[in-house]
Amino acid sequence: VQLVESGGGLVQPGGSLRLSCAGSASIDNLALVGWYRQPPGQERELVGYITDGGGTNVVASVQGRFTISRDSARSTVDLQMTSLKPEDTAVYFCRAWGRSADRTPYDYWGQGTQVTVSS
Repeated sequence: VQLVESGGGLVQPGGSLRLSCAGSASIDNLALVGWYRQPPGQERELVGYITDGGGTNVVASVQGRFTISRDSARSTVDLQMTSLKPEDTAVYFCRAWGRSADRTPYDYWGQGTQVTVSS
């Protein structure tokens, strides 16, 4: 499965962006789909994830500002980002991981999309 992120760009502090992660095959059945980010000069870090059951979890630094959801109609996993701060500037990656029905593990990554928060 290939993952493709979209929706990145330049936004002013306090603004909002919505990132989407689409798969070459249906993303709906993937066990865990998450968003990671890599700020300039730093390591990649988890932002949050959503389970196939719809449960979500985001890290403390973005709680109350970022929301992860599934859009079944578009077959995407979206990251809604509000109240953006300059420190949210990063390349944002989509990842899907879990085990297939035959218990074979899988771990897919997208290429990333740049988010820049600056005035």
